[in-house]
Amino acid sequence: MLDRLAGLESEFRLLEARLADPEVIADQARYGQLARRYSELEPIVAAAVELRTRTDDIAAARTMLEGSTGGDHDFAKEELTSAEADALRLQATLRRLLLPKDPNEGRDVVVEIRGAEGGEEANLWARDLFELYQAFAQRRGWRFEVLGSQASSMGGFDEVAFKVAGDAAWTRMQHEGGTHRVQRVPVTESQGRIHTSSATVAVFPEADEVDVELPDRDLKVDVYRSSGPGGQSVNTTDSAVRITHLPSGLVVSMQDQKSQLQNKAKALVVLRARLLKARQDAAATEASEVRRDQVGAGGRADKIRTYNYKDSRVTDHRVNLTVHKLDRVLAGELEEISDALVAADEARRLAEGDGDGGSA
Repeated sequence: MLDRLAGLESEFRLLEARLADPEVIADQARYGQLARRYSELEPIVAAAVELRTRTDDIAAARTMLEGSTGGDHDFAKEELTSAEADALRLQATLRRLLLPKDPNEGRDVVVEIRGAEGGEEANLWARDLFELYQAFAQRRGWRFEVLGSQASSMGGFDEVAFKVAGDAAWTRMQHEGGTHRVQRVPVTESQGRIHTSSATVAVFPEADEVDVELPDRDLKVDVYRSSGPGGQSVNTTDSAVRITHLPSGLVVSMQDQKSQLQNKAKALVVLRARLLKARQDAAATEASEVRRDQVGAGGRADKIRTYNYKDSRVTDHRVNLTVHKLDRVLAGELEEISDALVAADEARRLAEGDGDGGSA
């Protein structure tokens, strides 16, 4: 890590000088690129400089301890304890800062929710999850946009897709992908018995045209009349769009918008996001069989969280965390669970040694 820090500090000082160069300042694109890199390195260099200072303080305190008595000895001992604690904190900070950046960090997020096991109750649960994430996005100050939906007969969702955008949206929402199980008495249950149902959540980084090219020859586009719950037609024009990506077989349908062009644009957003995530997952699997084993077979198909209405309990099985505030979680208060998942992911990456970054 020390070798890498030295290299990053040298790069930082060079950037500092180049950002003061009038020729660089005149080139806005180049200046912006260098300024972004400078901003990335600034907290790393600041922590490294502080760590060196506290390391020197440790050496000075130890020297003082060897030849001091009385009050001076006590002062040196306190200074040593404080400096060692600061050094440990700074080392942990640097390990975290040196972790490779998630390539999807900063991207908008596309989310799809589908009712799974449990019939109409699963569709109602899918709507509850949609409203949970809508409220969570509002709490975080994220932008929230519905891309498309298919309502079920009792007001739930067979499926719904939406986009969220904002600070750390991917960092937090990526951990929501998987099977969400609910234990409650369905509105259709006349005997008051508790049923277990589920809905699946899929989370993708939004991709643009540069990330995923979609030539016309790879797409089959079908148009049809949009339909409501139960399949009845709700439109007199062929505004709904179904796009099939021929190389992969992926199919995306959209019908919420009034025009065919709008529905096609929304469908392409979802299709690009799915294809980008599939490509990234394939690359990650090829690069690390160990990582694939850790996340399980497919990851998204695994049960990740259970919501129990009787006990007002929410349990996230990945971090073994249980909170007894179901109503607040459903109202969007997801931070405690989200914080634990982000911390666990960071701890896993640190344990894998990514923070050392190899030799610079």
